[in-house]
Amino acid sequence: MTTYPVITIPNPDLRVLSEEIDPRTILEESFQTLIEDMKETMVVSKGVGLAAPQIDLPKRLIIVKIREELQAFINPEIISRSLKTVVGEEGCLSVPGVYGLVKRHQRVTVKAYNQQGEKIKMRVDGFSAIIFQHEIDHLNGILFTDKVIEYTKRTG
Repeated sequence: MTTYPVITIPNPDLRVLSEEIDPRTILEESFQTLIEDMKETMVVSKGVGLAAPQIDLPKRLIIVKIREELQAFINPEIISRSLKTVVGEEGCLSVPGVYGLVKRHQRVTVKAYNQQGEKIKMRVDGFSAIIFQHEIDHLNGILFTDKVIEYTKRTG
């Protein structure tokens, strides 16, 4: 397996709008390898989520750790959000040493393709919902620092 370097601010590629992935390519060996390499990169980097733009690939692909399992979501889209919001501390592999409080929706419903190329729809709440919102923001060129209410820690 290959691990990719995670790009960090101020790299302008983090601000690019990612392109949709052709679902017909999901089962191709090269795409499956990319998914596994992104999972490995996330593990090595000690993250709970990773978006393709963070490895300098402007594609709509995220990896999310849900209940200790790494799952790939292709062309993810939030289709509904709870009215209830929560404020929690976030950090980011692409913004090392910076943490801050961010307001997010407590629950979201996401539609996407899974690693097997199947259309899926799932409702997630709590920490998983926060990860999805954070990673999908990356696909739209948005960093958590754009939404910080208050910085809690800055090192480096």
